[in-house]
Amino acid sequence: MKFTLLSLFPEILESYFSSSIMARAVEKGIVSYRNINIRDFAVDKHRTCDDAPYGGGPGMVLKAEPLAAALDFAGAPHLRTLCPTPSGRPFTQDYAKSLSAEEEIVLVCGRYEGIDQRVIDLYVSDEISVGDYVLSSGEIAAMVIIDAVYRLLDGVISLDSLAEESFVEGLLEYPQYTRPEVFRGLKVPEVLLSGHHANISAWRREQGIMKTRKYRPELLAGRKGYEI
Repeated sequence: MKFTLLSLFPEILESYFSSSIMARAVEKGIVSYRNINIRDFAVDKHRTCDDAPYGGGPGMVLKAEPLAAALDFAGAPHLRTLCPTPSGRPFTQDYAKSLSAEEEIVLVCGRYEGIDQRVIDLYVSDEISVGDYVLSSGEIAAMVIIDAVYRLLDGVISLDSLAEESFVEGLLEYPQYTRPEVFRGLKVPEVLLSGHHANISAWRREQGIMKTRKYRPELLAGRKGYEI
């Protein structure tokens, strides 16, 4: 899968693709990426990419001309193009799964007060919100989307690990423990030391339901079979 990113600060993104699990996915050829600097498409000597908003107001807006030229260069008119924004559609695990079926995705990393709406109208297929809060960096929001998507690709993470994560069955994931058995007076639950796989599975399901009920009760609303 290929990720093409348009940014004013591509150096932020470069370190992400060269670290940890993502670096291994790139080395294996599972993931490829391309960073495009929007400033390279500005036409003035100062490489200006922003201007004051029409109608007044604080902040600056990313200009249409350099961003559209960068998108043309990326092939965006023919590719699924995402724009992270607080006013977009909520990003979910199911949304990430649908994006993981694409061969290539283009992401526009916004800055300041946002980007000229005409660019969105002409190029963007998905406006996506990664949460009900505002970030100053579209690069960070883009990395959130990429991280949720690429880990679903075959060969990145084991299928067993993916099968028991939060949201896979509409529940939050159960608590995890590792050595030592006792840490600062807190013991690992006995059931996890029993070796009884059926009991461990039942305990984990119960804990997942309890955690979901505590932190995300809306996920259980109207669903049957999740009573403890």
